[in-house]
Amino acid sequence: MAARAYWQGQIRLALVSIPVEIYSATKSGARISFNQIHEPSGKRISYEKVVPGIGPVDRDEIIKGYEVSKGNYVLLDDEEIEAVKIESKRTLELVQFVDACEIDPLYFEKPYYVVPNDELAEEAFIVLREALRKSKKVALGQLSVRGSEKLVAIKPCGKGLLLETLRYANEVRQGQSFFDDIGDAKPKKELLDLANTLIEQKSAPFDAGEFEDHYVEALRKLIDKKAKSKSKKAVIEDVDEPEAADGSNVIDLMAALKKSVGKEQPKKTTRRKKSA
Repeated sequence: MAARAYWQGQIRLALVSIPVEIYSATKSGARISFNQIHEPSGKRISYEKVVPGIGPVDRDEIIKGYEVSKGNYVLLDDEEIEAVKIESKRTLELVQFVDACEIDPLYFEKPYYVVPNDELAEEAFIVLREALRKSKKVALGQLSVRGSEKLVAIKPCGKGLLLETLRYANEVRQGQSFFDDIGDAKPKKELLDLANTLIEQKSAPFDAGEFEDHYVEALRKLIDKKAKSKSKKAVIEDVDEPEAADGSNVIDLMAALKKSVGKEQPKKTTRRKKSA
């Protein structure tokens, strides 16, 4: 099935408009989700709307509320919420350009692919892509979609563009408050040199294909096994226990680093052949 566009419209840079389509760059189906099942009947459990002390209520009696203090709510009906929704616009205006390193990774939320809408849009699309690549800049704008407004960053990605939604400043916690209790002591030079040697030995180009979610893989195998057996009995898989640490709980950091450096061999990188 062909991917469905998340958004269609035009990117505007001053007086230049580029018709584009935006597609999600991630797959939700890669993860496993569960439903709650009534074991005796094997049927899925549904949820009933109830009010403490009253019991089940009709859907038409339910409105939205924002808690302003414990147990006190500002009540809003659907018409009031609809009235303040941002009108979905078909234009994404690029309002600022920044160095990519200026955006803290904390702000990045979700990636999307951006492609030209048709052949007529390709020339302007390619000009924007290459201008961003040459300047090493990231374009910023605000995308209005489905009633909300998202802050977005756009940068080159192969022959296309990558759009990433960003968190707003008030959605990000500042880390300094968590780090205040960490001391200001500097590490010993020998310890730092050993750590750097270990990092160099383990350094390699990033390849997401080299990593797998072992938990998801184990779940899939378990699900396949139970589906074939059609049994309701629990199947407990053997799990390898981590090796117990030798000696006491006091860690000799110098000895541990030296031992780690001795065990690690420089990682050889092999490029996979691209399939035709």
